[in-house]
Amino acid sequence: MKRELQGKYVTISTVGEKAEAFVPAPLPPLPPIDWTPELRVKFDQALLALGRLDSVSTLLPETSLFLYMYVRKEAVLSSMIEGTQSSLSDLLLFELDQEPGVPLDDVQEVSNYVAALDHGLRLLEKGLPLSLRLFREIHGVLLSKGRGSTQIPGEFRRSQNWIGGSRPGNAAFVPPPAQEVLECMSKLELFLNDQPGPTPTLLKAALAHIQFETIHPFLDGNGRLGRLLITLLLCEQKVLRKPMLYLSLYFKTHRSYYYELLGRVRMTGDWEAWLDFFAEAIIFTATQAVDTAQQLLELSNRDRDKINDLGRAAASTLQVHRALMEHPIATSGRLVEKTGITSATVNKALGHLEQLGIVRELTEQKRNRLFSYAGYIEIMNHGTELPER
Repeated sequence: MKRELQGKYVTISTVGEKAEAFVPAPLPPLPPIDWTPELRVKFDQALLALGRLDSVSTLLPETSLFLYMYVRKEAVLSSMIEGTQSSLSDLLLFELDQEPGVPLDDVQEVSNYVAALDHGLRLLEKGLPLSLRLFREIHGVLLSKGRGSTQIPGEFRRSQNWIGGSRPGNAAFVPPPAQEVLECMSKLELFLNDQPGPTPTLLKAALAHIQFETIHPFLDGNGRLGRLLITLLLCEQKVLRKPMLYLSLYFKTHRSYYYELLGRVRMTGDWEAWLDFFAEAIIFTATQAVDTAQQLLELSNRDRDKINDLGRAAASTLQVHRALMEHPIATSGRLVEKTGITSATVNKALGHLEQLGIVRELTEQKRNRLFSYAGYIEIMNHGTELPER
């Protein structure tokens, strides 16, 4: 099949020099996708993996406990791709108003990501379709506080941006000029809402992600929002009942190949290589999410069995254990609030949990001590480990 540029170059003048900006052609791609038997099989496998992941959300006794931490893990990974240095534990400490071990701006970015996803899901539940308004609203939350708050949160860019390099003239990629952004995004909005015709959900997510990254409609936060778009689309189309699929770890692990594929799509229309990679990312990530959910369930059941052997102290200790599953780093004061039991009873329960090797104290102070559900955090931390700093 003859390959061709998936858009056009326009010459721009900015910061005192000329550069070539790329304006993508609207979706769906032309010529159409070449569905080889191998690519069809890969997409079928990806849909099966998503089905298994979706069924796990019905098997977990309390999906909300799993989701609380899983969303935070994704927030850490997605922000890490953008260069932040926040760990999962840093985020949990930040949410407790404790001092994390990294710059506050880094943790604030991760916290914003959690809030942006929650906001997007709430808007979808209220019936707002995937639309320009939805993107702007989510972006407004994503950049509401911290470093990005000066980059016109919630508004499409009114100036030129670029990726890589110190200026457009030496950049790795220059997205469309600012005056083209609204038209490009309006066409993407039509495609997301099945105009000119319907597109299968998984294919739609794969194509829309690249289109969004190519348009780069905001001054900051495009990468994070482009990755969120995949999950939001799968939830809106009811492929997933809960937001349990996040591809940031896979994209982070295969970062250079991911960027190479974005370039190949734009320059030669090699959508097939991208779709193969995307389906592989879905299969790997969904399988890993099922595995993580099962590990957490096993850990919780094992620990509950140990607690049940405590006799009369078991009931209150189980309440504290459940609260720690929801927030695996917590102060004794927060656990009193969460469980509604007395401070003395919470502290006794924490003593039992420490003796059983379930909980570890992180502080050595008399008041408002800080505790960690170490096994739970260890399972969730897989893939988020930061380099030594």
